[in-house]
Amino acid sequence: MNRTTAVALATAVIVAPGVVLAPTASAGSAPADDTLHLQAHLSPVPFSKVTGSGTATVTLKGNQATVALKARGLLAGAPHAQHFHIAAKGQCPPASAARTVNGMKSVFTTDGAPFYGAIGTSLTTTGDTGPDSGLAVDRFPVGSKIDYHRTITVTPEAAKSLRDGTAVVVVHGIDVNGNGKYDDVLGPSDLDPKLPAEATNPALCGSLATTAQGAVEGGMGGSHAQEGSTLAGTAGAALLAAGGALYLRRRAQKTG
Repeated sequence: MNRTTAVALATAVIVAPGVVLAPTASAGSAPADDTLHLQAHLSPVPFSKVTGSGTATVTLKGNQATVALKARGLLAGAPHAQHFHIAAKGQCPPASAARTVNGMKSVFTTDGAPFYGAIGTSLTTTGDTGPDSGLAVDRFPVGSKIDYHRTITVTPEAAKSLRDGTAVVVVHGIDVNGNGKYDDVLGPSDLDPKLPAEATNPALCGSLATTAQGAVEGGMGGSHAQEGSTLAGTAGAALLAAGGALYLRRRAQKTG
C-alpha cells in the first residue's frame, strides 16, 4: 500500500465515526409521539400605535394545548382579549388591510380575518375557551403586561389548524389617541356594537410555527438550533479527517 492510499483510507475511517456521532433523521422518520411544539413572536399590528411585543409557545398533544403567552407594551388597566385565530392563511394582517375611520387608519378584527381567520380558541384565564368566549372581557388578562399560562382543551378544528400551520395568536385592545382608555374614537366594534372598536381591534399578532422542544423551552429558534447542531457535526468530522490524514502522513515520512 503506498502512502497516498494509506492516507485516503485513514481519512475515510476517521470521517465515518464523525458522521455516526451526528446522524440526520431519515426523510420518512416519524415522531416518537403526536406532541407538537409551536412558537410565535408577537409584533404590533399596523396602525395599532402599540409599541410592545411578546412571545407565545404552545405544546399540543391530541386536543390538549399548554399555552404560555407573554406580552408587554399594552394599554394599562384594560382587559385584553387574546385568541388563536385559525383556518385561513396563517398570517398577520398587512397595513393594506386597514380601513380609515374619523381620519385615522386602523385594522379592525374582521379586516384581519382573511389573513388570520376566525376565533378558534379564546385564551381566557378561567372557564370556557371556545369561540363563544371570544369577548368574555371579564376573563381575559388585564394591564400593560401579560404573563399567561394555562393548559386547555381546544376544538378539533383548532387542533387541526395548529397542526396545519395556519394558527395565529392575536392579542386585542388598542389606544390610538393615547388617552389611556378604550373610547369611541374609532366608532363601535365590528364584533359587538356595544363595545368600542379600540377594545377589540388587534394589537399584537404572531403566526405559530413548529419548533424543536428544546427551542421552545430555551427561547431559541428550533430551525436555527438544529442547523447549528448539524454544522457542528460536519465541522467536527472534517477536523477529525484532516487531523488523521496529517498524522499518517508524518508517520509515513518518518518510517519511509
